[in-house]
Amino acid sequence: MRKTIVIGTGPAGLTAAIYLARANLNPLVIEGMEPGGQLTTTTEVENFPGFPEGIMGPELMDNMRKQAERFGAEFMNGWVNKVDLGKRPFTLEVEGHGTLQAETLIVSTGASAKLLGIPGEKENIGRGVSTCATCDGFFFRNKKLIVVGGGDSAMEEANFLTRFATEVRVVHRRNELRASKIMQERARSNPKITWSLNKTPLEVLAGDQGVTGLKVRDNATGAEEIIETDGIFVAIGHRPNTAFLGGQLETDALGYIVVKPGTTQTSVAGVFACGDVQDPVYRQAITAAGTGCMAALECERFLEGSMTHDWSHAV
Repeated sequence: MRKTIVIGTGPAGLTAAIYLARANLNPLVIEGMEPGGQLTTTTEVENFPGFPEGIMGPELMDNMRKQAERFGAEFMNGWVNKVDLGKRPFTLEVEGHGTLQAETLIVSTGASAKLLGIPGEKENIGRGVSTCATCDGFFFRNKKLIVVGGGDSAMEEANFLTRFATEVRVVHRRNELRASKIMQERARSNPKITWSLNKTPLEVLAGDQGVTGLKVRDNATGAEEIIETDGIFVAIGHRPNTAFLGGQLETDALGYIVVKPGTTQTSVAGVFACGDVQDPVYRQAITAAGTGCMAALECERFLEGSMTHDWSHAV
């Protein structure tokens, strides 16, 4: 049995692992299908303190992992199918590894990319539909691409894809973008980026060789058109990865884990949540890392018996 298990990596889980390992708690970190979290699929990170010239997301995550390993954190690659939080020690069923037990848990499973839910989308993932520009952009050299979305992630992906594509068209269902000013300005000043605003995606079209176009409806006129393209990158947000918890932790309407304000304490004593899985507002690498630190310190206090679990706050 372990004193503590961290489920998920990314800036939150890896920061928690660093702090727990330095406290001689020998944490076990269970990596899911995306070791390192979302930052392993992002481009250059310019806003993480300490890197004036920026750093690539995968490199930052690799450095964090090595730092945790240096202090004694152990890593296991696997998928947590089910947990039992009804009593301590908590029980986890990990695919390929059987049953594990832990006195405390830190949940840092992050959030996964949302899809449009239109015909032709799922069946063409890997055939021209993608949710990760840094993963797949290389395969679209000298091609025409579409990015669907209007937030910061859509602007970042559009800008990144212009390194490879001859043209990147941003399709967004509203007239106005949701992205921050600086991200909008970067995209609008990029001569390779064109715009199709106020248009709703209806269907992904494909042939034998993959994606050929995106059918959209003009929200002002109702007219439908087909935008020819070689690839479609979906960048419309994320969904918290909490299904495996089976409703045993309190979540909000969107599925994000609810924590006691100012802490990482969940509705179950001894279970802590950090990173994007409990943050529908900021969702930044640095805020995720901060909550990872908080979770580790609170976990340590809990194991020492110096933390009282008060879940009487208003949610």
